Amino acid sequence: MEWLTQAGHEPVDCGPSSYQPDDDYPVYVMRAASSAVADPGSLGIVIGGSGNGEQIASNKVRGIRAAIAWSAETARLARLHNDANVLSLGAREYSIEDAIGFAKVFVETAFSQEPRHVRRLGMIAAYEQTGDLPAEP
Repeated sequence: MEWLTQAGHEPVDCGPSSYQPDDDYPVYVMRAASSAVADPGSLGIVIGGSGNGEQIASNKVRGIRAAIAWSAETARLARLHNDANVLSLGAREYSIEDAIGFAKVFVETAFSQEPRHVRRLGMIAAYEQTGDLPAEP
């Protein structure tokens, strides 16, 4: 939150007011994802132990494309190729400095708009709306 604010962003904290080791992360993660989808063009960052459950819960929110990052490159590709709008970070998986670095790359990378990526995201969005699997080529 501190880095995002210093970098000129306006973060909204959807997390608990204090650390509770046995809390139910979907309560907070799904609120963050819902907030990101409700404000087109905004991005979300969710943080958990490994980041896996947080990514899964985020992706249950219609319109969310959450990606887990474990390197600057995976954070970059999440935005560049997948137009991810939520970044999931694992607090037990890397240092705070690395997590901030992944977040920086994520928020500073734009979607490439390459036709193959647009086409693939269209297939995913259509499935999300209809439940019909994409047709084979």
